[in-house]
Amino acid sequence: MKALRQKIDKITEAGLVILMALLVLDVLWQVASRYILRSPSSFTDELARYLLIWVALIGAAYATGKNMHLAIDILPGKLEGAKAVLLHRFIYFLILIFAALVMVVGGIRLVYISFALGQLAATLQVSLAYVYISLPVSGLLICFYCIHEMIKGRAEV
Repeated sequence: MKALRQKIDKITEAGLVILMALLVLDVLWQVASRYILRSPSSFTDELARYLLIWVALIGAAYATGKNMHLAIDILPGKLEGAKAVLLHRFIYFLILIFAALVMVVGGIRLVYISFALGQLAATLQVSLAYVYISLPVSGLLICFYCIHEMIKGRAEV
C-alpha cells in the first residue's frame, strides 16, 4: 500500500507541476499578446479558467493526502490516545463520504450529462466534460488518501 501511495503522490505532484506551468505560460501569453502585441488572444482567458479549476481540485486532493488541508483543531488538540485516533478516523470517514458521494458520483453524472448534451466551451470548442472530469478524479484521489489514512491508523487532521 505504501508503494502505491508513493506512486500516486509522484503522479499527482508531476500533474500539478505541469498544470501550473501551463497556467503560468497561458497567463504570460495573455499579458504579452494584450500589452506587447496589442492583439489579445481569444482563448487564453478561458484556458486559464479551466486550468485553474484543475489545479484547485487536484491540489485539494494532494493537500488532503499530505494532511495539509484546513482544519479546526480545538477538539483534536484536547484529545489523546484512542479517543484522538477515533476522532481522526471519524473525520476522515466524513471526508470520504463527501468525496465519494458529491465529488465522484456527482462528478461522474456531470461529466456524463456534459458528454450527452454535447456542451462545448465557448472559445476553445472542446467538450466541457474534460473540464468537469477533474471533479471525479480529485474525488477518487481524496477517497484513496482518506482510506489510506484510516487504515494506517495515524490519521492526523
